[in-house]
Amino acid sequence: MNTLITAKELRASFPTVVRRVRKGARYTVIYRSRPAFQLSPVEESSTPAGDAAGDSLYRAAALGRSTDAVAAADHDHLLYAK
Repeated sequence: MNTLITAKELRASFPTVVRRVRKGARYTVIYRSRPAFQLSPVEESSTPAGDAAGDSLYRAAALGRSTDAVAAADHDHLLYAK
């Protein structure tokens, strides 16, 4: 069963909604008079999308600190901006 709930109602009754979703209920959340997203129970057979511990980049040690007095956000912009 799919139940409509406003974002305000969701915030006010979040623990109750979580309990109901875990038991199989489904909700469509309305935000600013439009459907925004759906809440549904997680299927038992689903697995996490990825394993961070198995990722070599995740396990890599830090290389050090920047010595050029440029903020990390600026480095990111230079490296990844399109």
